[in-house]
Amino acid sequence: MHGQSTHNNSELDNITAYLSRNALKFPDKPAILHPDVISFKNLDQEVDRYAALLSSSGITRGMHTILLVSAGSEFFVICFALFRIGAVPIMIDPGMGTKAMVQALAGSDARAFIGIPKAHLLKFLYPHCFSQVRLWINTGHTWIPGSKLLSGLRFEKDIPGPQCRMNPKEIAAIFFTSGSTGPPKGVIYQAGMLDAMVKMMEEHFKYGPEEIDLCTFPLLGLFVTCLGSSLVLADMDPLRPAALDPEKLIRNLNDYKCTQMFGSPMILNRLVRYAKIIPVKLFTLKRIISAGAPVSLEMQKEFLKICVKDVAIHTPYGSTEALPVTDIMATELVRQSEEESSYSRGICVGYPLPGLVVKVIEISDEPIPLWSGCSTCPNGEVGEIVVKGAHITSEYKNDVPANTLSKILDPSSDETWHRMGDLGRIDDQGRLWFYGRKNHRVLCASDTLFTIPTEAVYNRHPNVMRAALVGVSVIGEMFKKPVICIQVEIEEREVNLRELRKELLELGQKNALTKSIRHILFHKNFPVDPRHNAKIFREKLAVWAERSIK
Repeated sequence: MHGQSTHNNSELDNITAYLSRNALKFPDKPAILHPDVISFKNLDQEVDRYAALLSSSGITRGMHTILLVSAGSEFFVICFALFRIGAVPIMIDPGMGTKAMVQALAGSDARAFIGIPKAHLLKFLYPHCFSQVRLWINTGHTWIPGSKLLSGLRFEKDIPGPQCRMNPKEIAAIFFTSGSTGPPKGVIYQAGMLDAMVKMMEEHFKYGPEEIDLCTFPLLGLFVTCLGSSLVLADMDPLRPAALDPEKLIRNLNDYKCTQMFGSPMILNRLVRYAKIIPVKLFTLKRIISAGAPVSLEMQKEFLKICVKDVAIHTPYGSTEALPVTDIMATELVRQSEEESSYSRGICVGYPLPGLVVKVIEISDEPIPLWSGCSTCPNGEVGEIVVKGAHITSEYKNDVPANTLSKILDPSSDETWHRMGDLGRIDDQGRLWFYGRKNHRVLCASDTLFTIPTEAVYNRHPNVMRAALVGVSVIGEMFKKPVICIQVEIEEREVNLRELRKELLELGQKNALTKSIRHILFHKNFPVDPRHNAKIFREKLAVWAERSIK
């Protein structure tokens, strides 16, 4: 069993061995159903061919290779080809902005670059950031100086690319964080971790060869393909989910009889809103995984209304460094009390996945080099969430400050704990409750306010689309002044803001948690992350709030 070898130094099969097995088991079954139809046999052969081409062009085992390719069939072929020869694909979200992306890639030690023609402009615009890149491969058909055309690559003999075996600790990939909760960081994925993720998706989420998956997140699609599911690549830009056309996704789901999908809260929200205008039904869907931001219980209930079958909705919690940590089903969330579902005591994100250990430790903004320096919190007490396990990353690429602040070594087991940067508590049933980001908490003179439960008080008002807690510095005081920023549900001209402010202040006064909050500000459109359109950039809001109340 592959996952078992991640605990020692014996070699394991390359992750693309899963493709080869699928090609032998069901050669004619589609690996990709849309927009192209590619069987598992043809996909495996194409991966072999590309592996040989890339290898002959100069890409070698262990070579860090930036991959900026559109999320189509070719993305999967190139990515698997790099895995097959033991090269290290580096993937990053262009949605974070060109400047942030280039700065992040500059420290990645990349020696090769594979990308669409537009991406190759980066070497002319930011030459100092790509000075270490020696090989540029262009996936398009436009000739660009200094680049090789992928379509023009040749090799002497049509031989399969080497199916190299990997040490579990060997670097297999680098996936950058989205930059929505701080500067983007290159997360190192080892070969054993990738294998552990495939096993986890098979054993816990029940992905398998009988499924047809609507793919809205290409990275997840790689693992789904390993488990023999057929992929329908969604007719949307995965980098801009807020701009998707709901009608196209519903057509994808029904036309190809999709049984499962991954959808961020933004995607589910767009489908639910569309279904309220134009009645639709999803006939074959039976499993949904939604993550990337908190998923409201109300939206889950609304989504279930448009599904014909009994649908299992998973809302796992995790991050690029720990994908995922916990999971819980909508059926259990529905059974909870009204108080819990309103987030006044945090968001229930469920139980740790098998093989993972989740703890809550006392909150600290300082490095914690050794596990012996941690104090764990009793059940029910809010603290900092830490996790360790087979698919949890142990380091960032060339980022000493991030590694120092985010990693805790446990010498007794030679394992590394990852500090999630989030706050939460564990209840008596072993479930984790999320309270918000650690650096978003507001230290007041009398107490500490956490974003999720504090904002829940104001989010109950029908005219509030979303609330955000920020802290404003006060000259001469060490503690911050708590401020609630409000984005209204409907256009401001239709809402009496003076009356709304009065109502919100009264609402806050009735709750012991928010009794000390005296400042309410209205913001037309919160700054949010481009990927999920849900994570609020509270740092930007805090700067705006500080200017607004002076």
